[in-house]
Amino acid sequence: MALALAMGIAGAAESEEIGRNSGLPLPRFVSLKASEANVRRGPSRRHSIDWKFVQRGMPLRVTAEYDVWRRVEDHEGEGGWVHTTLLSGNRSALVVVEATTLRKSSDINGKAIAEARLGVVAQLDECVPDWCFIRVEEHAGWVPYQHLWGVSARDITGD
Repeated sequence: MALALAMGIAGAAESEEIGRNSGLPLPRFVSLKASEANVRRGPSRRHSIDWKFVQRGMPLRVTAEYDVWRRVEDHEGEGGWVHTTLLSGNRSALVVVEATTLRKSSDINGKAIAEARLGVVAQLDECVPDWCFIRVEEHAGWVPYQHLWGVSARDITGD
């Protein structure tokens, strides 16, 4: 879990790079728009498919760009090149602890609303220092950002 958390706050100690094709920061988080995406060894259709991502909404970390291709990785550091049409700027996060309580306010004493378990993919709405507001099906609430993968230092600090 320590690795997942360390990767989850990508960019905290790194200098920020700007993607040559998108003009957006690298690394950054996106989500999988499609229900299935081929993950290729290189940035073209001529490169072999190593595997497929198969969970719509899954958070991915973009680490490089080449034309209409993005090198992405999942919470385990596995990845490859994916076509941009399969990715979305809509943010999501992955629960990386056994269970986390969604709360009505961004406070450990906030009223408990629901619980999200390990591996749940949630829509990421916003973050403030130490907390993020997520949506899981009909439930929405605040959880500690350390319980999520797909949250960057920029999300927590607003920088």
